[in-house]
Amino acid sequence: MPENTPVRLYYLASGKLGIPIFDALRTDPKVSLLGVGSQPDRAAGRKQLMVATPVASHAEQHGVRVDRVNSVNTPEFLDQLRALTIELLVVASFGQLLKPDLLSIPQLGCLNVHASLLPRFRGASPINMAILRGDDKTGVSFMRMEAGLDTGPVYCQYELPILEHDNADSLEQRLGELAADHIGDVIWRIARAGLQPLPQLDIAATYARKIKKHDGAIRWALPARQLLRMILAYSPWPRVAAVVPGGKGPKRIQITDAAVVDGVMPVMRPGTVLAQGRDGLLVACGQNALRIQRIIPEGRPEMKADDFLRGNPIPNGTILEDFFPGEQ
Repeated sequence: MPENTPVRLYYLASGKLGIPIFDALRTDPKVSLLGVGSQPDRAAGRKQLMVATPVASHAEQHGVRVDRVNSVNTPEFLDQLRALTIELLVVASFGQLLKPDLLSIPQLGCLNVHASLLPRFRGASPINMAILRGDDKTGVSFMRMEAGLDTGPVYCQYELPILEHDNADSLEQRLGELAADHIGDVIWRIARAGLQPLPQLDIAATYARKIKKHDGAIRWALPARQLLRMILAYSPWPRVAAVVPGGKGPKRIQITDAAVVDGVMPVMRPGTVLAQGRDGLLVACGQNALRIQRIIPEGRPEMKADDFLRGNPIPNGTILEDFFPGEQ
C-alpha cells in the first residue's frame, strides 16, 4: 500500500473498554473503518428485555451500522471479511474465540487490545484481577493474535496507575481511553512502518479466569482489605453480596462502597456488627473491620447504608453469616 493510504480495518468489540477505541478509529484520518461487529443483543434485567452491547449501542448512536455476530468463525462471516479486503482486524473486549481461519484473513493479522500488561493476567477478567490482587499499576497491551489464549507477541504496552478508589468500571473506562490515545499510532506503525511484535515471556504468565456471579459472595473471615478489593473489583458486576436481618426475614444487599477500619482487635467472630450510624455499618472481619457506606437492597435503588439502617436497624453484636448463593 502507498505510505499515505489509510489502513483498511474491521473492528470487533463488545464491552465498555471498546467504546473510546471505536471513537478513535472512526475519527482517525489514518484509518478506514470498513465495519464493526459485536456480540448479539442479550436479555437483561428483571423484564429480560433485549439489550445491545455497550459498543453496539454507542456505535449506532453515532450512525454506524453494527453486525451482530453469533460466531465470527462461520463461513458466512469469514466470506464477509474476505470481501472487504481488510488489512487489519482490531479486537477489543469482544468475547469470542477467533480460530485460525479467521486469524489468517487480514493481510497484517489481527490486533488485540488487552487490558493488562501481558503476560500478566491473560484471560477474560484482567481488570478485575488487577484490583483483586492489589496491583498498583496496570495498562494496555497491543498484541498480535494467535490461536492461544492471549499468548501472541506484543507490539507495545502503555502503563496506567491504579487509583485508590478505582473500581472495575472506572478502571475499564480509563484503560479504554488510554488505548484510544494510542490505537491510531500503533495501527499506522504496524501497517506502514513495519513495527514488529516481541514474544511474551511465558514463564511469567498469570491468568484471569472468567468471573462468575458467586464470586461476589461475602466471606467475613477474609481481611477487610481483601473484602474492599472485592467490592471494587466486582463493581458493577457481580457486586459483593451479603445477607442482613430484617423485620420480615433476611434481606440480601449488594455492597457498593466501603472503607477499611484499621486497629480493630480480632476478639469477635468475623461478621459481628460493631457499630452503626451516620457513617454506615461497621462489621468485624478476619482482620480489621469493614465500614459499609453504600448498598443496593434487593429490589430497591442504591442508597446510603445509614438510610437503609433507619428502617432496618441491626443491633450491635448481631452476627452476619456468610452468603452462599450457589454457583451460577
